[in-house]
Amino acid sequence: MRTGIAHTLCACFLLFCIGAAKAQTADPATGVSLNLAQRRAEMLSNLSYSLSLSIPDALTEPITGSNTIRFMLADAREPLVLDFEPGPDHVFAVETNGQAASYAHVKGHIVISSTALAKGANTLRIVFRAGDAPLNRNSNYMYTLFVPARARLALPCFDQPDLKARWSLALEHPAAWQSAANGAQIERIIEGNRAFVRFGPTPPLPTYLFAFVAGEFQVETAQRGGHTLRMFHREPDAAKLARNRETLFDLHGRALAFMKDYTALPYVFGKLDFVLIPGFQFGGMEHAGNIFYDANNLLLDESATQNQLLARAAVISHEVAHMWFGDLVTMRWFDDVWMKEVFANFMAAKMVNPSFPELNHALRFFLSHYPRAYAVDRTPGANPIRQDLDNLAEAGSMYGAIIYQKAPVVMRHLEALLGEDKLRDGLREYLNRHAFANASWPELINVLAPRAPLDLHAWSQVWVEQPGLPSIQTELEISNGHITRLAFRQCDPRGKLRVWPQQLRIAIADAENRQQISVALTQEVIEVLQAVGLPAPRYVLPSGAGWAYGQFHLDRGSLAYLLTALPMIEDPLTRGSAWISLWDALLDRQIKPQALFDLALLALPKENDEQLTTQLLDDATRLWWRFLTPEERRQRAMRFEQALRQGMDQAGTASRKAAWFASLRNVAQTAPTLAWLHEVWNRETTLPGLPLAETDEINLALELALRMTNAAHDLLTVQQQRIQNPERKERFAFLVPAVSPDPLERKRWFESLADRVNRRHEKWVVDGLRYLHHPLRAQVSQRLVRPGLEMLREIQQTGDIFFPKTWLDAMLGGHNSAEATATVRDFLRSRPDDYPVRLKMLTLQSADELFRAAEIVGH
Repeated sequence: MRTGIAHTLCACFLLFCIGAAKAQTADPATGVSLNLAQRRAEMLSNLSYSLSLSIPDALTEPITGSNTIRFMLADAREPLVLDFEPGPDHVFAVETNGQAASYAHVKGHIVISSTALAKGANTLRIVFRAGDAPLNRNSNYMYTLFVPARARLALPCFDQPDLKARWSLALEHPAAWQSAANGAQIERIIEGNRAFVRFGPTPPLPTYLFAFVAGEFQVETAQRGGHTLRMFHREPDAAKLARNRETLFDLHGRALAFMKDYTALPYVFGKLDFVLIPGFQFGGMEHAGNIFYDANNLLLDESATQNQLLARAAVISHEVAHMWFGDLVTMRWFDDVWMKEVFANFMAAKMVNPSFPELNHALRFFLSHYPRAYAVDRTPGANPIRQDLDNLAEAGSMYGAIIYQKAPVVMRHLEALLGEDKLRDGLREYLNRHAFANASWPELINVLAPRAPLDLHAWSQVWVEQPGLPSIQTELEISNGHITRLAFRQCDPRGKLRVWPQQLRIAIADAENRQQISVALTQEVIEVLQAVGLPAPRYVLPSGAGWAYGQFHLDRGSLAYLLTALPMIEDPLTRGSAWISLWDALLDRQIKPQALFDLALLALPKENDEQLTTQLLDDATRLWWRFLTPEERRQRAMRFEQALRQGMDQAGTASRKAAWFASLRNVAQTAPTLAWLHEVWNRETTLPGLPLAETDEINLALELALRMTNAAHDLLTVQQQRIQNPERKERFAFLVPAVSPDPLERKRWFESLADRVNRRHEKWVVDGLRYLHHPLRAQVSQRLVRPGLEMLREIQQTGDIFFPKTWLDAMLGGHNSAEATATVRDFLRSRPDDYPVRLKMLTLQSADELFRAAEIVGH
């Protein structure tokens, strides 16, 4: 029925459906509430979707289609509530069991009268115009992105993870386009300038894992381990494609082989396609049989750093692991979304090792997870790993470093508690028990608990169900040149008297020897009896093996020694752990930023581990812009730039040179260095051993435009003309106003973001905000912080899952002033009672380093 009838029927439904508290209602809440989802899960089974869509040639024309939904209904006495956000004008017809059905569109739902339903088998057909929000339409390609609960923004469905369904798809699109979906293509017919493509039914999948892509893509095919792999891409650079092609297929093949062996279960989704999308919102998305990636992260340049190579292997392994953890077995509700992510990350860490046998993987795990987890867990806005969720409308704000970085640390601790074999066997039992269905964290704990040496439910309560991290203080007493007492005191910064049971692997070094002592930290104070009588140490590092998790307060002697002698520590993992402990000491104002910066300059020329070099370079850059005053930067600029030039010249590989060059590009401010960088950009000077790709020149042009304001217009114009890749050219044009020397033009660019159409490419928006709020322009852009915060709620409502946090990080990351701090605090104080708690928490997370830096720089 059409819109007019729908509005007439709404009042009738409200009277009809007063009933049991758990019953579906004709007046459902906005979004997908937990109550609605639970009731539908009780009532519906044997669900399938047959979706047919027509994609027009013109981007301005709507996508139309129909969805035939088949299901078993346990009780036909209640109205049936489907999710469809676009509005009543997007619904053309509704039929149930072959007859036109009465329906109403209420708060983003299609509500169907119980009189149109039957107990048992039902067939529902809805003809509709698709909503564009999650369809990511471009002039010559499009792709869906429905995670976490955004399928309802495009098509009518039951948009919750525990109503898994078999999906069949029929697409009509331009004949020149290629398309892919979760199911295998079973038919493709060309009629004139149109293609008609059918994809076979899938195994049971939730709505967030259903996906398709269509557009002007090239397709590469390969065989690995008995599987047919297809790569869809839009890369015009044949040499770049050839350089990466086989590696991408190899990495997918190895990941599949590992997961089949570890789980003792086959890959169940038939074919495996992966699609490389320019500017994709995430690193990757695990659609079953149809993985999407950000093309820039997989098709790497010749100058790719070791970190980029690692990140590529990790993201591929992560997404393939999801085929088992998340796709085969799915969480019941998004309070357990972390489960699929932690196991994907956990497995990825295991899988990457064989591909990079020369790397220090313990160091990689530590640097990849601990600092970013700490950056959230130490803040007042920290969230637990497992979060409460009343409505899927808020599910997107649950993602972040606690899920992606802290949870793998916790899982590694769990594996150490159980042992590798017991954890693997428990996970196999869990996957077998819930294959093609749903499960929760408590159900997994019940499987693992009999295998554990302690109360796993109590362990989970501290590590998984509550936020924050322990504060661990070193207590060291020395007499006559020997240790008379070494102890560690654990306290709860949130005042809840919690104890985090874990193992400390303590590095202790004196003038002659270095050793590791392991103790179980199971109570408030633990005495390290093994250390009594040892020679007075140069340092004591409770996180020395990159294992323990917490905010570590070192004794004064250790702090003083490490601040001058860090490069003398032979073990890279211990050096890395010591550096992170010193960074935490900086944030706690135990050491000064100038001292830590000087240590970075001392350590960098001596560092022989590329991972640590990259960490030191990144942190030196953070210190430079965030914790040093303009005067302190002026005093150190020449020395810093010379050190970076020298490091780049002496680096032995292109990837190492690229890391040094990127840092130099990002911090340069003296006239000689800017002139030299301009010569490099202008192709008057080459960098021996470091070929610059198009992306390198683009980044250099944007950084130079920030600094060389008189030449910015000509520089940006020339760079725009140089760019060959069409997507990069479009992105560059989008960013040019954000780096303009004219503050009014920058302000107009920011104000244009109020229109969601201009936020369509979220990564571009985030990049632009970073330039807009660059420290060199922070004094001017500070006035845009409050308007940016005011937009946050709409950003959360209309954007993808990571957008609110990356929006905040980009906006606040260039500031360190008391004025910016006051703006954020005043914004939070003035929020109404109904302002989403999660957005307040995200703001506190992103602003934490700003608050600390403002206090440090202000003193």
